[in-house]
Amino acid sequence: MRYSFDECVLDLERRELAKGGQPVDIEPQVFDLLVFLLRNRERVVSRNDVIAGVWGGRIVSESTLASRVNAVRRAIGDDGTAQRLVKTIVRKGFRFVGGVREETAAAMAPTPGAPLAQSISFCHTSDGVNIAVATVGDGPILVKTANWLNHLEHDWQSPIWSPMLRRLAARFRLVRYDGRGNGLSDREVADISLAGFERDLEAVIDCLGLQRFALLGLSQGGAAAAIFAARHPDRVSRLILYGAYAQGRNRRGSSEDSTTAQTMLAMMREGWGHEDSAFMRAFSSLYLTDATREHVKWFADMQRLSASGAMAARIRTACDDIDITAVLPDIKVPTLVIHARHDHVAPIEQGRQIAARIPGAKFVILDSENHVPVPGDPAWDELLSEIEAFAVEA
Repeated sequence: MRYSFDECVLDLERRELAKGGQPVDIEPQVFDLLVFLLRNRERVVSRNDVIAGVWGGRIVSESTLASRVNAVRRAIGDDGTAQRLVKTIVRKGFRFVGGVREETAAAMAPTPGAPLAQSISFCHTSDGVNIAVATVGDGPILVKTANWLNHLEHDWQSPIWSPMLRRLAARFRLVRYDGRGNGLSDREVADISLAGFERDLEAVIDCLGLQRFALLGLSQGGAAAAIFAARHPDRVSRLILYGAYAQGRNRRGSSEDSTTAQTMLAMMREGWGHEDSAFMRAFSSLYLTDATREHVKWFADMQRLSASGAMAARIRTACDDIDITAVLPDIKVPTLVIHARHDHVAPIEQGRQIAARIPGAKFVILDSENHVPVPGDPAWDELLSEIEAFAVEA
């Protein structure tokens, strides 16, 4: 579905806004608010309507709502004085008053938004686990380690991961895989541990016969990437870690972190894959501070597709027990550590600790609250630009 109005075109499938034929940077919540106003343009929508439709009923301050409405106006060339397109109805709410033309998918020309032509195969670990691996794109090799939630096919439908994958695949031969216990890899696995995650990565590298490559580790995937780089400096040209942590929640010496870990596990067992559960509300607020209703729904779908609740809890426990502090000084390859300043999952101190312990590591701090990188967040483009610039061996 596409909406055309004024000089703008809003493409729902590709989550893109263009004005005068030029792409417009727009944050996820602002995009969803604009979609909500367009879909309900035949009536005035109240503040409560907007909060229910865009934020899923979560508590939202008046200032936050006002800033998002103003951001919608700026994105489409409107303002609070003229109100040509988005009108504020005093003490009632808001209404989109511009002329709109709808274009259905059947009427639209094909777009490059479909999943890229990736190749999926299977590798076998030393302990007999089948690991699904995908390659896509051309150029220098960039291997992305598995993180907690992966699904090689479903990731292409993700409003969060798909834009990142497309951008990286346009620049690199991108290699990624589903870790043991989730996605297209074996689901019922005896060993769920950091050692098992290491074996997954080793199997992928050996199976594909990769000799030298850049290695990207996001979140808990950073631990396996760091260990591999320390053991195989001749094969890793560049190591890039984003949102990684040297110590999981159970290893930080903090009773608060340990309590958080146990609370998340308890909620996970009850609410895994249910978008209205207490777990999903906590999960989205921690991992994606700016989560929209669409993001929460996608996370819930991803959970149901990627792993069972019991397996997810086992993987989460293994991540909470990670401790790679002793390995970090042994890393001799050029390393880039990127971390969001207000990350609620992996505190910035964890990123600082990694960068300080790896000799010569470059440390980049992003001005963001999101543990998961989000298109539309100003820090998202900075993150991808840093990865692209650093990953290519000089």
